[in-house]
Amino acid sequence: MARVFLIVLDSVGCGGAEDAEAYGDVGADTLGHIAAACARGDGDRAGLRSGPLRLPFMTRLGLGLAAEASTGRAWPAPAAEGAIRGQWGYGVETSRGKDTPSGHWEIVGTPVDFDWGYFPDTQPSFPADLTAALVREGGLPGILGDKHASGTAIIDELGAEHMRTGKPICYTSVDSVLQIAAHEETFGLERLYALCRIGRRLCDPLRIGRVIARPFLGGPETGFTRTANRKDFAIPPPDGTILDRAVAAGREVVSVGKIGDIFAHRATGREVKAGGNMKLFDAMLPEVERLAHGGLLFANFVDFDTEFGHRRDVPGYAAALEAFDARLPELEQRLRPGDVVILTADHGNDPTWRGSDHTREHTPILAFGPGLQPCPIGRRETLADVGATVATALGLPAHGPGRSWIHQEMKR
Repeated sequence: MARVFLIVLDSVGCGGAEDAEAYGDVGADTLGHIAAACARGDGDRAGLRSGPLRLPFMTRLGLGLAAEASTGRAWPAPAAEGAIRGQWGYGVETSRGKDTPSGHWEIVGTPVDFDWGYFPDTQPSFPADLTAALVREGGLPGILGDKHASGTAIIDELGAEHMRTGKPICYTSVDSVLQIAAHEETFGLERLYALCRIGRRLCDPLRIGRVIARPFLGGPETGFTRTANRKDFAIPPPDGTILDRAVAAGREVVSVGKIGDIFAHRATGREVKAGGNMKLFDAMLPEVERLAHGGLLFANFVDFDTEFGHRRDVPGYAAALEAFDARLPELEQRLRPGDVVILTADHGNDPTWRGSDHTREHTPILAFGPGLQPCPIGRRETLADVGATVATALGLPAHGPGRSWIHQEMKR
């Protein structure tokens, strides 16, 4: 029985979304602009990387062809050496919004068909009654921030005042999110989580997708650093995800990275976490070896988004892509006959784009595994096609709008 490894490269979009104008993102192209910057030398950084964007494993799976099909432009990075050995195409997000829950929920077969709530780009950003309730129920002396901001910038700006006053730093963005940052030691990690649970309940009537705990350490003299103890408190997804169906069928499910948080820990099985892409990859490999026949491993690699996309760091993003690509042979070596690996993304976050927010883009879709025949899978009209394909490979019931690109017999 097949096993499936569904891996999301968080924010690795490939441009071209037809509705990008509605989001102010016409022309955004995460992969294409990174590759073009590297070709010009703008992706160089001493001691980190230099030269063209080199992704030999994913390029041989068809990454460059997927990007070209999405944008209609030539792939500005080295072409594949040898024959294409994967199934390749790109997906069109149909969900409303361009945030993490929208993309992930659609990937697993349940697109978002409602409008998220958002906080305005004003000061203050949050409704007065929300702030008052958060302060009252959380036993707080007040809050800091109350505006749209970059997470790292606002901690640098207000971290010292937070430590002095005990007021947590609350901020948002163009995404449907309330983020609460606090010092792990002076404020307390568990206290921060408890405050976010209060915030989650208060944000439910507003249809805010996530409340995110953003713990940090350090001080005014040494600087502040966010830790790996981030925790997302998300609205539960609609019923019927591929995770729900796998658990209902008695299949083993393993979630790597922030998948558990994104799906409100429903049907996410054994949850495995680690700080940073490479440590996540290290943690994932033993799970690949242990995963039972018929099991599903669902992983999110978030550094592309949080560390490099939002920070508009082209060399850092390019280096992270190259480091991830270099680890994929280790995954391939652990596959068994019938296994299927699907690599995709949930949205874009073009590091060459204005601002610091996600970008509305198509997402690449690459699939490979022993016995899976290389071929183009073309334009997929919804990211839910990924979930439908996972269902086919695992022999699970179909659900939702997605259409599988592999046939039932191919899973054997």
